[in-house]
Amino acid sequence: MRLHRNLVFAVVDGLNLIFNEGVYASKAVEQILKRDKRWGSRDRSFIAETLYDIVRWKRLYAEIAEVREPFDRANFFRLFAVWAVLRGIPLPSWKQLEETPARRIKGRFDELSKIRKYRESIPDWLDTLGLEAFGEAFWEKEIHALNEPAPVVLRTNTLKTSLPFLRRHLVDEGIASDPVPGYPNALVLKERSNVFTSEAFKEGLFEVQDASSQLVAPMLDVAPGMRVIDACAGAGGKSLHLAALMENKGQLIGLDIYPQKLHELKRRARRNGVHNLETRLIESTKTIKKLHGTADRVLIDAPCTGLGVLRRNPDAKWKLRQEDLGTITDTQRQLLSDYSKMVKPGGKMVYATCSILPAENSEQVVHFLKSAEGADFDLEKEKHIFAHTSGFDGFYIALLQKKG
Repeated sequence: MRLHRNLVFAVVDGLNLIFNEGVYASKAVEQILKRDKRWGSRDRSFIAETLYDIVRWKRLYAEIAEVREPFDRANFFRLFAVWAVLRGIPLPSWKQLEETPARRIKGRFDELSKIRKYRESIPDWLDTLGLEAFGEAFWEKEIHALNEPAPVVLRTNTLKTSLPFLRRHLVDEGIASDPVPGYPNALVLKERSNVFTSEAFKEGLFEVQDASSQLVAPMLDVAPGMRVIDACAGAGGKSLHLAALMENKGQLIGLDIYPQKLHELKRRARRNGVHNLETRLIESTKTIKKLHGTADRVLIDAPCTGLGVLRRNPDAKWKLRQEDLGTITDTQRQLLSDYSKMVKPGGKMVYATCSILPAENSEQVVHFLKSAEGADFDLEKEKHIFAHTSGFDGFYIALLQKKG
């Protein structure tokens, strides 16, 4: 493999955006890829995949390269050199990569790979937290799985098509996929591809959504004609799934505190052919109070640490701080208390996170059921989804029913 200067420099610029300017990795990749329209698919894949690799293994690579944050430009080139040497890629004779000690890099890798916090490239506090929550054997498997690159999974939009038809449509566009046993609307790509440029995507035949995430909406047990509230709708991946399960019948209300996310939800809903969705901005507590006792179903897809989706968002482990966990769990507790009041007697509520931590998941549900607001609810079932057992993202989903 021959390294090209403009591509390597683009990777270095992307690392600077992520680590020095606080840009999310996905946004940094998006920004960098707009730089040169002449780049082909291989060039773009090299930039994106290399950036994600170095972000994922930052702690290990930094320890090998003997560099410390805040990183300067020379440090980023050293991180890149470590990445290239460990993949057996010959380094060009550029001044930025001079005197790269290839033999020492390999020796340090062998040495550090014996220590989990370096081998899995995670902060000390996260390693301690995982050990306390799961024990060593389970944590070893889970954190290793969370460092594997995530597959691209699609959810068939059943408002417009069926899985067999979508699969054939994608083949016609040169995109091969396989069904996922146990996930009725899921297709996993055989090779990574920019599906957003496909005609099938433009026609609204699918959404990109991990298989674990596709289990959330069905757990809510919706039916056509119901009044359903997605209380933390965001850009609406699960709202769109709920609309499909409701067959576009009834009322689906997407709530959020961020107007730009609701704007994106409305745009996606149009492409998906969703007609029963209404978005409402949460401007004050009045927005929620008006909906007290009115919903057949409520989904609380709560903000969380995102530790279950590190495979697709590896920069989260560097942006998250140990002290953030307390703030996040307080918010989750408050949302359960406030938003559960929208469920009518006999109605159901799902509490879900894309985290694997008990403190954000089952412990929150136990606390809620012991509270005054949760006294009228029963836990019907819950799912703990882990990356090393499912092959997909880590998730937690709990279904609760209000006594009627």
